[in-house]
This record gives sequence, C-alpha cells and structure tokens, in this order.
Amino acid sequence: MQKSAYNIQEMNKLIQATKAIADENRARMLHLIMQRECCVCEVMAVLGISQTRASRNLSTLHKAGFLQVRKQGLWVYYSVDKESMADYLLSLLDSVEQGLSKNKQAQMDIGKLKQTDGAKICCGK
Repeated sequence: MQKSAYNIQEMNKLIQATKAIADENRARMLHLIMQRECCVCEVMAVLGISQTRASRNLSTLHKAGFLQVRKQGLWVYYSVDKESMADYLLSLLDSVEQGLSKNKQAQMDIGKLKQTDGAKICCGK
C-alpha cells in the first residue's frame, strides 16, 4: 500500500506541473525565465500584465517545481535550476523550449526582456 500512495503522489506532481504550463501566460513566463533570472516587474513589463497576475502565475510555476525564488529586499526574483529539478520537469522544460522556440510571441517576449536587461524597470536591477 505504501508503494501505491507514492505512485499517486508522483502522479499528482506530474499533473500539477502539466496544468501549470497549460496556461499561455505561464508558458511564456517559464520560457522567459529559462533565458535568465527575472524579477516580477520584468515579467510584468514584458507580458504587459498586472503585478497581481504575474505574482500569482509565478507562484503556480514555483509550486509546480519549475522555479526557484530568491528574495532581495522587497523584490522577488525567479530562476530555473535544472541541476536540482526532477527528470519529468526537465522533460517538460524541454517541451516548452521546443514548442516556443519558433513562436513569434515568445521571440518578441525575449526581445523585450533583452531591452529590460540593465534597465531600471522598478526593482532597480
């Protein structure tokens, strides 16, 4: 019975992860953060969404195991750490990368992110 409970728990983690990336904004956010560490305000600026919406979606990606969180003062930064990620999450990351690698919107997002690099959006990076 222990083994069965473990299998169900692992299946639930996979389901949570696939649901997390099934949303367009979360897939775009994950694709951005795979490029480099981002703060919430950078994600807001690139996607053109509110702080509440960005934070809520980033939190979902974090809970699913895709993102790490680093706090610096009032600011929260998100990154992807492939070294400590489960194999199924790495496979899903690869799928997001492949799926969005030629997507025009995703490429525009990366262009906007590069424009914010070094710019003081709101966090004073």
